[in-house]
Amino acid sequence: MDDDLSHTGANMDYSYIESLLDGIDDIAEGSILSRTVHDDEVVRAVAFSFAPGEELSEHTSTYAAVLQFIQGEADVTVGGDAVTARAGTFIHMAPNLPHSIHARTPVVMLLLMFKAA
Repeated sequence: MDDDLSHTGANMDYSYIESLLDGIDDIAEGSILSRTVHDDEVVRAVAFSFAPGEELSEHTSTYAAVLQFIQGEADVTVGGDAVTARAGTFIHMAPNLPHSIHARTPVVMLLLMFKAA
């Protein structure tokens, strides 16, 4: 992903990213890339790209989180349920909920972790 992906407004009240897909030409075989695109006292936003077949094994987070799928298709487990995610899929997770992701195709996903209640 492009190093100049995020632009902060003059008054510092917002971040603007025209497209999370900018800078992603081909997702390299056998790779998962992550890039923090925003981080403040309330939320951390991380853009992920997965090559087909790559996965994040089951894990938890102490934060409430949202997965927003931008591109591709993945198998996701959330609290023991198996679901399919594709472009447009939105998944909200409570803190400490076990989850995993397995990319079927090249996947681009945005993760939002909410630090403050």
